[in-house]
Amino acid sequence: MNPSYVVNDPRDRLIVALDFPEPSQALDLVCDLARDVATFKIGLQLFTAGGPEIVRAVIATGAKVFLDLKLHDIPTTVAKAVRAAVELGAGMLTLHLCGGRGMLEAAVAECAPDLLLLGVTVLTSSDETTLRETGVESDVAGQILRLAQLGAEAGIGGLIASPHEVRMLRERLAGKTIIITPGVRPSWAAANDQKRFTTPREAVQNGADYLVIGRPITAAPDPREAAQRIIAELED
Repeated sequence: MNPSYVVNDPRDRLIVALDFPEPSQALDLVCDLARDVATFKIGLQLFTAGGPEIVRAVIATGAKVFLDLKLHDIPTTVAKAVRAAVELGAGMLTLHLCGGRGMLEAAVAECAPDLLLLGVTVLTSSDETTLRETGVESDVAGQILRLAQLGAEAGIGGLIASPHEVRMLRERLAGKTIIITPGVRPSWAAANDQKRFTTPREAVQNGADYLVIGRPITAAPDPREAAQRIIAELED
């Protein structure tokens, strides 16, 4: 487990997803939450709209950036993308574990100590029906474990996994990896399009290191109050 990403303060567990169409909206929220949130996730929508500049702008506020691009391409292309993320100053970067051992090892070879590579197993919007549609005969848990083991063997430092699989991964991987869980919803928030979700407290109790939360905070009437409410639950 990368010691740089071991969580000691409950406040550091929270990662807020900046799922906005405009960079200005994202930066406004980052400034609003600056006292309470250390890390923000920039995904495909915002990165496509704002490019590398939005990453630099968020980092310039003193925050850390989780760059959620879910890389999946030929090994050479992914390796170059990892190197670009290192130079950009991202703290975390996702890639699809189903890209295979060659792609994963190429990514690890271009990584730096201050960038945590995170392997995506099965998206939290997916279930057994989704897997069947894409030709995967295993159940969700089996597919997650298979991909997680592949990532660990290739040297990937962390995993993205639904909170319902965290306990299984902790037991099977002997606690040697950082686990970040999307699909986390406080009991007072709507589930939206997540099919496999749980509360922040339950996710941490199951063994999650970090929690990615978006709309319960970003769509709240008072985002800072919502973030503080979640942090209080984690500190309880």
